[in-house]
Amino acid sequence: QVQLVESGGGLVQAGGSLRLSCAASGRTFPNYAMAWFRQALGKEREFVGGISWSTGSTYYADSVKGRFTISRDNAKNTMYLQMNTLKPEDTAIYYCAARPGTRVILSPLQYNYWGQGTQVTVSS
Repeated sequence: QVQLVESGGGLVQAGGSLRLSCAASGRTFPNYAMAWFRQALGKEREFVGGISWSTGSTYYADSVKGRFTISRDNAKNTMYLQMNTLKPEDTAIYYCAARPGTRVILSPLQYNYWGQGTQVTVSS
C-alpha cells in the first residue's frame, strides 16, 4: 500500500499564494505518476496537474497553466503544488493521487492511491 498525506491548505485572498505538499510513504514502485486533483462543492473532481516521477515531466490543466507549478523532492518522496495568483474559482478540496506507470492520466479513475484532501479557500 501507498499512503499519501497532503498538507498546506488554508484561506487566502485572491491574488495570493499557497504551497501544498503531498508526502508518500509505504510500498513504492520503480515508476509511478503523481497528480493533483481538486473538487469544488457540487462539482466533479478535476485534474489540476501531474508529474511523471521518473522523468520529472509535468502537465497542467489549462485553467492553472502559468499560475501553478508542480515539483518534487526525491529524497523526501514529496510532491509540491505551488499555487500563485489564486482566484476564487480555485476554491476546492485538493487531493494528491498516485498510480503505477510513467504516464500522467487526466482521469481520476486511473489512480490507485489517494490522500485525504486539503481545503483551499480563496476569498474575493
